[in-house]
Amino acid sequence: MAPFEIPTPVVSGLKDKIESLTVQGDRLYVGTATGNLAIYGIDDNVEEGEDTVTLAETKKALVRRAIEQIGFIKDINSLVVLSESTVTLFPLPAFSPSTPLLKAKAAFSFAIHSSVQHISTESQAPAEEFSSKPPTIPTLVTQLVVGCRRKVVIYSWKDGEAQESKEAPLPHSARIITFLDKDTACFGYSPTEYAIFSIPKMTATDITIPQPGTAVVAGMGALSGLGGYMTLGLGAKPKPGVLQISETETLILKDNEGIFIGPDAGPARPTSVEWPAPPEEIAFVKPYIFSVLPPGSITSPPQKPEPSASIPQTPLIPTTVVQIRSSISLLPTQTLSFPFNHPSTPPTANATVRLLTPSPSSKSSLFLLTTPTDRTAAAAEGSTLWQFRMKSWDAQIDELVAAGQYSDALALLDTIDASALPDKEQRVTKIRGLNAVAQFRASQFDTALDTFIALDINPAKVVALYPEAVAGRLSVPQEAWIPLFGGSVVEEASTPSTPSVAGSLKDGADGQPADSKSVAELLESLPSTSTLSLPASTSGLTASTSGTLRGRLKGLGAFLAVNDNAPSSASKAKPKQPVHDDLARSMRTLQEYLSYHRPRVAAALLAAGIAPNDHHPNIRPLSEMSVEDLFALPNAPLSALTPEQLIAFAQIVDTARFKSYLLNSPGLLGPLCRLPNWCEVSEVEEELLARGKFAELRDLYHGKGMHRKALELLKQQSEKETDMEDKLSPSIYYLQKLGSEHLDEIFASARWVFEQDSSMAFQIFTSEDVELPRPAVADYLETIDPLLCIRYIEFLIEERQEESRVFHDRLAELYLKMTLSTKKRNDKDWPQHYEKLLKFINTTDRYSIDRLYGIISSEDLYEARAILLGRFGRHDQALELYVYRLQDYQKAEEHCISVYRPGTETANVYLTLLRLYLRPTDKNAPDLLKPALDIVARHSHQLDAVDTLQLLPPLVSTQDVRTFLIGALRAPIFDTRVIRNISKARGDQVDRKLMNLQTKRVKITDSRICPQCHKRIGNSFIAVHAPRGEVTHYQCREAFSRRLTEMRH
Repeated sequence: MAPFEIPTPVVSGLKDKIESLTVQGDRLYVGTATGNLAIYGIDDNVEEGEDTVTLAETKKALVRRAIEQIGFIKDINSLVVLSESTVTLFPLPAFSPSTPLLKAKAAFSFAIHSSVQHISTESQAPAEEFSSKPPTIPTLVTQLVVGCRRKVVIYSWKDGEAQESKEAPLPHSARIITFLDKDTACFGYSPTEYAIFSIPKMTATDITIPQPGTAVVAGMGALSGLGGYMTLGLGAKPKPGVLQISETETLILKDNEGIFIGPDAGPARPTSVEWPAPPEEIAFVKPYIFSVLPPGSITSPPQKPEPSASIPQTPLIPTTVVQIRSSISLLPTQTLSFPFNHPSTPPTANATVRLLTPSPSSKSSLFLLTTPTDRTAAAAEGSTLWQFRMKSWDAQIDELVAAGQYSDALALLDTIDASALPDKEQRVTKIRGLNAVAQFRASQFDTALDTFIALDINPAKVVALYPEAVAGRLSVPQEAWIPLFGGSVVEEASTPSTPSVAGSLKDGADGQPADSKSVAELLESLPSTSTLSLPASTSGLTASTSGTLRGRLKGLGAFLAVNDNAPSSASKAKPKQPVHDDLARSMRTLQEYLSYHRPRVAAALLAAGIAPNDHHPNIRPLSEMSVEDLFALPNAPLSALTPEQLIAFAQIVDTARFKSYLLNSPGLLGPLCRLPNWCEVSEVEEELLARGKFAELRDLYHGKGMHRKALELLKQQSEKETDMEDKLSPSIYYLQKLGSEHLDEIFASARWVFEQDSSMAFQIFTSEDVELPRPAVADYLETIDPLLCIRYIEFLIEERQEESRVFHDRLAELYLKMTLSTKKRNDKDWPQHYEKLLKFINTTDRYSIDRLYGIISSEDLYEARAILLGRFGRHDQALELYVYRLQDYQKAEEHCISVYRPGTETANVYLTLLRLYLRPTDKNAPDLLKPALDIVARHSHQLDAVDTLQLLPPLVSTQDVRTFLIGALRAPIFDTRVIRNISKARGDQVDRKLMNLQTKRVKITDSRICPQCHKRIGNSFIAVHAPRGEVTHYQCREAFSRRLTEMRH
C-alpha cells in the first residue's frame, strides 16, 4: 500500500541553497544559506487535487548568515529563526522589530510545543478550600526550548503573555530537539548520545541505547546483512536524528537503526527499525516515518524475467531513495527513487535529497528538496522543492483492507481522530470482523470468536466458517469467508489458465464493490478450489490441504487465502511448516461460543414471551429460510432484534451446538435433547439415525412436539426386541406422557400396542401423569374391544371415584351388551357377564333405571328385570318374576329382606310374597305351600296375624304354624299386662318370706356348741345359717357354709 501520492515539484530553479523551511497556514517560509527568507503562498486547488505554490515575497538579508532553522509561535504570531547561533523572534507580517533571545547564546537547535492546559486559579474563596475539584482556566501554553552550548534555555508564553525563562546545564550540547509532551523533550547530543529532559524537574536523563542484537529489528530484507558493505562510503557524515512518534515515545537514530524511547529514557518497544544503510535524513508524518537512503542501498523491484534468462537479477537502485515506513508495523509501505516522476530519466542523473521537517500539524504536507549532484547541472537547473501529499484516510484504509492487512488497518484507525474520519466506528467494526476471520484462519480460534461476540456478529456467519458436518448448508468455502463478512477478495496474480478470484469479485458489472453483492453471487463467482490461485504464503503446503472438508480446519494458520497478517502485520514470512489438525480445538471453541450465546438468546426470547415449545405463528422453520436470508440477519445486540430474528438466531445456535456435540462430545447430546431447545430437526435427524442415537432422536422429537415421528421410531426399534415388555414398554411410557392435545396421535399410535398385548397397552390410559378426556378414551377402547371399555370404566369408578351417571349408564349397557352377545353365541363365559350386570344394578343407584329397563324389558333376563322393578318400587311384579319365572324362592325372600322397612310402604312385602305363594296368579304355578309356610315360620313378626290366618288354607295343621301362633299370641298389649302382674306377685312373695325370717329367734346357752369347731359359743359373735337355723361362731361361718354346700350336693 502506498500511503502517499507521487511527490510533485512545487518550486523549481531555486539558485540559492535552501537550509530550512516551515509551513504556517497558507504560507511556506523558506530560509536560505545567504540569510534571505522566501515566502510562498499555497493555494489549495481542490479540483486538480494538488497545491499551487507561488512566490509572494522575499525578505532579503533578514539575517546576515544562513537561516539554519525556522519555526512559528502562534501565541505571539512570530517566526523563530536560528542563525549564527542566535535565536531571534520576527513578528508577522512586518518582521520588525525583531527580538533576539539573549539568554540563548551559542544555540544549536530549538523546538516549539503548544498545548491547552487547565491551570488552577491562584485566588479562591474560603468556601472552596475543601472543594474536590478547584476551578481551572483553559490556557494556551507555548514552550520554546533552545539547545545551547552545554545548557538548555526554556522560554514560555501563556495566552501570548511571556513568562520568566528557565535554563539548566547539560553535559553536552543539544544538536537536535523534539518534544514528547508538554513536560518531556528528547535531546540529541551526537549520533550516539541522546537524553530525555524533564521540563518540570529541569533534569536530563541519558538514554541507554541497547547493544546491537539485543533488540528485535524489523524491516530488513534478505540483503540486510550486506548493507554495511554495499553502502560503505556512500552516506554523508552521520548526524543525530530524533523524531516525535507520539506523546509516549520518540525515535532516535543510531547508525542504521531506529530505536523507540519512552519518557523514562528506556526502550518503548521491544522492536526497532533497521535500515539497509544509515539514513541521511529522517522525518515523521503521522503515522509514517520518512528516510532518505543513499544510492545502492535498496534493491530494485523484481522485473519479469526474460525467457532466455536462467536466473533473474535484482539490481540495486543507483540513485537516492526515499523510503516510507509505517510507525505501527515498522514495515516499508512505499519506496521512491529519484527522479520521482520522470521514469524515463537516465538512472545516472542523481541528486541529493533533503527532508525538511514540516510543522507539527499532521495536516501539513511534507516538503522535500532535491539538488543535482553534478555541479554543472546544479548551477544550471538549481534545486527543486517537492511536495508529498498523503492520500485520504479512507483511501489508505481501503487499500490495507483490500490487501488483507486488517491488523494494520485497525492500528491506523487507532491513530486517526474521529473528526478526520466520520465513519471511523463503522470501519473499525467491519475491519475487526475481517481481522477476526483472518485470526480464525491462523488457528487463533479463541481470539477470533471473542471478537465475534464483542461485535455481535450474526451467528450464521460464524457457523459458516466450519465444515459442512457442523454448519450444514451454511458452510461456505474458505475463499468466501472474507466476502461473507463484507470484505473483498485479495487481489492475486492471475495466469491465463487460472482466473483471478479478486478480479471476479472486486467490482460488479454495475461498478459496485464486491462487498455490496449478495453472498450467493460471491459464492457462484468463486472458482473451484482445484483451480483457485493461492497466494505465495501457501506455496509451502501440499495440495491435499486445500479444497477438502477437513482441510478447512486443518492447518488454518498455515495457509491464508488473503494476506491479512492476522496475528501481526509485522511478522516475517515463515518457512514451510507441517500442517497440524486444529479441528478438535476449533470445535471446543465453537461450543464455548454457542454456550455463551444460548442462554442470552433464550432470555431475550423469554422476555418476548416466546418459548421453544410454543406453536407461535411467527416461528419459521430454519429449513424454510434461504442461506441468503440467514446471512442477511443483522449484526446487532440481541435487544435490537425482532422476535423473528431472535428465533432465527436461536435455531442457528442450537442446531450448530447439536452438530458440534455430535462430532466432538456425543455424551452431551442427551441433556441437550431433553431440555427445551431450538434445534432444527431436519438438519440433524439423519446424522442421529446414521450414528444410532435413537434415544437422543426420540427426546428431540418429543421436545419439538413431533410425537408421530417419535412413536414411529419406537415402533421400528420394537421390532428388534423379543421380550414383550421390552418391546412395548418404551412406547407405552411415551404415550403416557402425552397430554389431551395429542389425543388423536395417542389413539393412532396405541392401536398397534393393543394388537400386541391389550393388557399392557391398557396402562396407557391409567397413568397418573396426565388426564385424558374420559368419554373419548372410552369410545376409543370400545372400538377396539368392549371388554377394554368395561375395564376402563370400572377403573374410573373404583380407582378414580367417577360418579358421573353417564359412565354408570354406559357400564350397565356394556354389561348388558356383553351378556346378550355371549348368550346368543352360547359362550360359556356369558354367566360371568350376567353376574357383573346383576351385581352392578343391585349395588349402585347412579345409573338411569328407566333407561336400562327400557332396554332389558324385552329380554329374558328375569332376575335383572326383577331387580330393576324392585328399584322402581314395583315389588309385587319383581316377586312374581322370582316366584313364577325363576322359581327362586330364596332370592324372592332375599328381595323382601332387602326392601322391608316397618312403617313404610314396604311393610307388607312379606304378605305380598305369601299371597303369591298361597294365591298364585299364574295358572301354571306349582304347589307353593311349603315356601309359604317357611316364610310364615321365619318371618312371623313381619306378617300381620289376621291377614296371614286368612290366607292360610283350612287344612293347615297348628303344628305347621305353631311358631307363628306363639308369636301371634304374644301381642304387645297382652305381654305387658302379664309381666306387670307377675312382677307384683313376685314382690309380694318376697315380702312374706322376709317377714317370716325376721320373726325367727335362736337361743344361746352356756352348753351350746359350735357345729364347726365344736367349741362352746359363750358370749362370742354368732352367725345363723339358713334354712335350718344352725348357729356358729362368726369366724366359722364361711367354713360351715362351704360344708353345708358340699353336703347338699
